Amino acid sequence: MTSKGQVVIHDSTLQDPYPSRAGSAAKLLARQDPVVHAAGDAAASPLSQEQLAFYEANGYLFLEGFFEAEEVKLWKRELARLWEVSKQDARPEVIREPGGDDIRSIFAVHRDNEIFAQVAGHPAIAAIVERILGSAVYVHQSRINFKQGFTGKEFYWHSDFETWHVEDGMPRMRALSCSIALEDNHANNGPLMVIPGSHRTFVSCVGETPDNHYKDSLRRQEYGVPDQESLKWLAERGGITAPVGKAGSVLLFDCNLMHGSNSNITPDPRSNVFIVYNSVDNKLQAPYSGQSPRPGFIASRD
Repeated sequence: MTSKGQVVIHDSTLQDPYPSRAGSAAKLLARQDPVVHAAGDAAASPLSQEQLAFYEANGYLFLEGFFEAEEVKLWKRELARLWEVSKQDARPEVIREPGGDDIRSIFAVHRDNEIFAQVAGHPAIAAIVERILGSAVYVHQSRINFKQGFTGKEFYWHSDFETWHVEDGMPRMRALSCSIALEDNHANNGPLMVIPGSHRTFVSCVGETPDNHYKDSLRRQEYGVPDQESLKWLAERGGITAPVGKAGSVLLFDCNLMHGSNSNITPDPRSNVFIVYNSVDNKLQAPYSGQSPRPGFIASRD
């Protein structure tokens, strides 16, 4: 960023179109990839032109009450079962809260759990995702995020793509996240907050990535974290909003959208299924950090 907060236009002829964690100062780089690829028959699209336009402009789309109550009820039962059976689970897929032993996330649920594998492959979601990304897709990452009442900790502001690019080798911004609410999300129980329009600017972060950074970052991220001046610049232009709604609602958001959430000090839990879809034309390469790839339960290379 310049002293006047102007966006620096990155030279697309360079090998890495989105360099990060390699310089001594944060930079704001203009996005070089489309947001909506939208291949196929527009008349058969599961999204309206207005919805696609909103997603393209803002980087997210909230679909209230997308899934029926009976489906959500089944998923919540499985969520409760996983919580219980995973309390003493030492597998790396089970992530604990920073400073405690409560479960923060369980990764690779599309791989290891039959019910959530069906959720990840739900045809209604697949049709929407393929419409936006303009190709067939695969699951790059899946997880359940638990944010228990009173004790659920925050997720600081971040762009997923920054980490996926640097640590996993995702070459371009052609992926998105699908968050399915399994509990009612309201303004007070730590809902996901987004900065509309921030997906059009890549925040290049400061700080060289330590080896095996994922072992700590999944509990609390310290590298790949945007600086406060960049966040202020983005928020002044796009504002901050928290799309909230009943269990069964779906939030779709672009891989480069800046997002985060507060801790939950209310009695109401807030649990979500996160499924990340990546275009088959955007498969992972060697990590841009030059380090070894993260494990497959975080970043699928299949």
